[in-house]
Amino acid sequence: MNKNFLKFAFLMLSALAYGQAGHVMQGVGSVNMSMGGAATAQPLDISGALQWNPAAISVFDNKILDFNIGAFFSSPELSGSLPEGAMGQGSPAVSGITKDDRGASPMPALAMVWGKEDSKHTFGASAFGISGFGVTFPEEANNPMSSTFNPNLNSNPMNYPQAAGGFGHLESDYMLLQVGLAWAYEVTDNFSIGVQPTFNYAALELAPNPTASPNDAGYGISDKASAIGFGAQFGAFYNAPGGIKLGASYKTAQSFSDLEFKNTHLDDSVSENAFNMDYPSILSFGLGYSKGDIDFAMDYRYVDYENTDGFEAKGWTQTGSVAGFGWKSINILSVGLQYKGIEKLPLRFGYTYSSNPIDDELAFFSSPATAVIANAFQFGFSYPLTDNLRLNGVYHYGASDGKTEGEIMNPRMASPTNPYGAISGSKVGYEMTTSMVMFGVSYTFNKK
Repeated sequence: MNKNFLKFAFLMLSALAYGQAGHVMQGVGSVNMSMGGAATAQPLDISGALQWNPAAISVFDNKILDFNIGAFFSSPELSGSLPEGAMGQGSPAVSGITKDDRGASPMPALAMVWGKEDSKHTFGASAFGISGFGVTFPEEANNPMSSTFNPNLNSNPMNYPQAAGGFGHLESDYMLLQVGLAWAYEVTDNFSIGVQPTFNYAALELAPNPTASPNDAGYGISDKASAIGFGAQFGAFYNAPGGIKLGASYKTAQSFSDLEFKNTHLDDSVSENAFNMDYPSILSFGLGYSKGDIDFAMDYRYVDYENTDGFEAKGWTQTGSVAGFGWKSINILSVGLQYKGIEKLPLRFGYTYSSNPIDDELAFFSSPATAVIANAFQFGFSYPLTDNLRLNGVYHYGASDGKTEGEIMNPRMASPTNPYGAISGSKVGYEMTTSMVMFGVSYTFNKK
């Protein structure tokens, strides 16, 4: 019984989570998500505090358990077009849009804090799905290899069969589970510091796998490769008597071992390759204010993709594999407001803005990772079921800021004057919306 329960718990906590800022989740749990992810200086719940500032858990003076589970829906669209002659002399111009058919994905989060009113020490533990991306774009049926091919109808060259120069069926699954063990120390009644070692498990599956070199039949389809990573987070938190709160934290880059893929090609041959993809460092600054029925929070984050393995490199290798995503570092702004004027029903409103890590000229390389949301809006609530048990909920809606669009690339066309092998006159683009419903329960042990 215990063995089966632990296996079930691990599978739940390692479920795929979808990134909203590049591949970084904007928040964790119902309360933190409903505040737009802002918690560096406004720890309304233990999950948000453990995710963004371990020093902030010092405000909790009880043993508290928090569990959340949500259903996440995304609607990415991948578009592509080729000009006349791109597929050979006399070939027609083609264009089309392919819609994702993945469906819902689970989003779990589990956290616990141990605190005492008369102690300067507070401890916490968490298991969060903090990162992920995934798409499922089916192969284009209306393609040049089909006897019923009609270039005047919707025909997306990005999803042509590999033999016709496309990806074929394009699918990706990436997830990152992070386990943290936090300790906070109250230096004074108003100032705390915290540290949190982090342990990570990541898994990635790609069809086709562009990180591996193609053979004469094209790129292979990978199995699911996994990697272990380590890092840490450090934080400081100041809670002024007048209601002003200040916070800062730094999460180091999470260093991973290589993802080791086994790839099956279209001619049934097998190849192996290794690819390293770390999790970027994140610097956060927060401002909070609490007065009467109002709790306000605002966070600024800097996510350093430009110095992260897997995202720093860009373009093709000499053997035609993808060297890396080539993402830019991004800025994130999270704002949240909680109103407690309704008895037993605090309401929360959150907004999150994220800049786009993908340069237009490199849009092609991020086709398997289209989860880039510029603007996200959240509404949440809490309701006490008993003196010790509280129900939390949130609804999220996000959208990309227009289409990320560039040219289609072909490694065979790469040259000193055309380093990425761009096909002149071609286009590839993607945009998406996301929605999520999440509920959680927070239980306070021996609440006074």
